[in-house]
This record gives sequence, structure tokens and C-alpha cells, in this order.
Amino acid sequence: MERHLFEGDHIWFRESVREFVKRSVLPAREHHRQQRAIDRAVWAEAGSHGFLGLGVPADLGGSGVSDFRFNAILGEELARAGMAYASSFGIHTDVVAPYLLELTTAEQQSQWLPRFSSGEMVTAIGMTEPEAGSDLAALRTTATRDDSDWVINGTKTFITNGAGADLVIVAARTGAGRRDISLFVVEAGTPGFTRGEPLHKVGQPEADTAELFFHDVRVPAENLIGDLDRGFTHMIDRLPQERLSAAVANLAHARATVEDTLEYVRQRRAFGRPVGAFQHSRFLLAELVTQLDVAQAYVDQCVQAHVASRLSPIDAAKAKWWTAEVQNRAIDACLQLHGGYGYMEEYEVARAWCDARVTKIWAGSNEIMKELIGRDLGLAEERS
Repeated sequence: MERHLFEGDHIWFRESVREFVKRSVLPAREHHRQQRAIDRAVWAEAGSHGFLGLGVPADLGGSGVSDFRFNAILGEELARAGMAYASSFGIHTDVVAPYLLELTTAEQQSQWLPRFSSGEMVTAIGMTEPEAGSDLAALRTTATRDDSDWVINGTKTFITNGAGADLVIVAARTGAGRRDISLFVVEAGTPGFTRGEPLHKVGQPEADTAELFFHDVRVPAENLIGDLDRGFTHMIDRLPQERLSAAVANLAHARATVEDTLEYVRQRRAFGRPVGAFQHSRFLLAELVTQLDVAQAYVDQCVQAHVASRLSPIDAAKAKWWTAEVQNRAIDACLQLHGGYGYMEEYEVARAWCDARVTKIWAGSNEIMKELIGRDLGLAEERS
């Protein structure tokens, strides 16, 4: 399917990202899987190519260009190498970046953004808690005022880049109201801030995912970003970009798996002919390619809307949940076409199958996405 979303500079940028992935990511995948983290040298190289400072002003070490289409290209090419790369780098460039760009003072930006853009500093965001996943307003981590400082106590879990992050944006309760939440920057080495070992997940072992612990973590008042007690609104306002970023990666990851499967069914033979020659295989792959193309058209439309500052939270929710469904259906079907080999870990399709499953859970579960869409249709649950 021809895509009209990208122009000349975007094409050049994609070639640059693709070369980076080929040279520095793909050869190191097994190493990253074993250590359950991406080497810091890879982060530094990404920063040296300008991939991490997308949207960051040039005088702060960034590209100076605010165009989410570049973010989308980066996410697509990384997802083709593995969802862990799209999620790890995406947290940094698509999720954390807006907080540091839009909710900070000039002094804070000069302190953090140059290292953010160079890859010297890897970032994470601490929203999810053991008893508060998609329900952001239910978090229990607290921040209490003590003279000119804030003291943070609580736990975060399933935090991408968590074990190795140099800077974490932490959502903490600062008032009695359900939505009285504020956002704080906590840097590595701050007394009382500790992390667990990288979590053993079903998929995406390359991604450093960990629990974060805050025990009387004292941060200066200057580490508050955004407005006091308005952190919930700040997070909600930035979720559409996170969900769009997820949708972009979902489709690129699924498409790479379908392309690999097309090559496999052309070569693999059963009952004296290629697996792809059977009518069932042709029909199934025709369905998968069509579903991907249709979903891609919608996501590209959402990207264009976001570039024009017109992406609605509901459209982002639709893109996130539907691409996760299409992705998981497509990869499951591809695994089936591989037969028993599809269940072997050394095959890319098996790894893709494991990596994809979480996309129906993170960035707000698909059930929450449908709840948001349903409410927008005027179908809110009646309460007595």
C-alpha cells in the first residue's frame, strides 16, 4: 500500500534509522535478550544520530523540528527489529519527552534535555503501581511537603527502562482528592530510590522493565514539573501521543512478521507443494494484509491529525486498541502457518508472538479503550 504521509526529509530519515538498526541493533539482539537490557552504547549512538532529541530545540541538543512523523518512522523501524526496541526508545522519545518539553522551566530544560537528547541520560515514567494499572487516579505513591523539599514514598511496577533509567518522572499523590496528583523528577542516586532486578516477562526480554521503590525519597521543590495537584490532567493530556506511538509500533511489528511469513510459506513445502500454494494459506494471508492496510490508513490519518494538533483522545484510543487486536491476530495466524516450527523460540514468529501480547494491556488496556469509546458514544453506565 502506498503511503502519502511522508515527504522527502522523512524518507531520508527512515534510511538513516534503518541503517542504524541494521548496524547497531540487529547484531546485538541476542546479547540484549540475555542481559535483559539495551546497551548504553546503543542509546548513545541513537543520540549521536539525532534520534532521541526529536522535537527538542536545537540549542538544547535536539533536532529543533517538531513533527511526529519523524517519531513514527523511528518507532516503525525499531518495531521491525523487535517490540522491545520500539517500547524502550518510545518511552523516552514519545512519552517522557512531552513532559520535559511542555511542563518544565527553562532552567529545568537546560539541566535535563541536552543529556536526554544525547543518550547520556535514559528516562522512564512511573505511573503504574501494583494496585493501580489503567486507573491512574487510584495510585498510592505519596509526596508530602517538608520545608522546601518533597518526600516521596511508594512503589511503581512494570516500568519500562526502570532498572537503568537516570531520570524517572514519578506520579505521586499530593492531596486528599482522588485526582490530586503531581509529577516529580527523581534522578538516579537519590537516597531512598531503589529498583528491583529486571523483570522476567513472557516477551520483550530486551526491554529493561523493573519495579521502582521510593522510601523517604527527598527531592527539592524544583523537581516538581507542571502544576501542583494537576498531574492527573497532565498525564491524561499526553496519553493520546503515547497511544498513537503504540499503534504505530503495533502495525510495523505485525507487518514485519507477515512479510517473514510470506517468505516462509513460499519455501516451506507440505504434501508436495509450498504451504503458500494452498487456498487456505492464500485466503488467510490476503485477510492479514488487508487488515494491516486498512488499519494503517487509519493510523496514518491519526498521525496527520496529531501533527496538526487535532488528534482526539478517542481517535487515539481507537488506534491503540484496534492495532493491538490486528497485530495479535495477524501474528497468531502467522505462527499457525509455521506449524510446529512457529512454536520454537529461535524462530522470529515465536518471539514476535510473545512480544506482541502485552500491547493489548499497556498504554491502557483494550477494555479501557473500549470503555472510553463507548462513553464518547453517550453510553455511560447509569449509577443509582
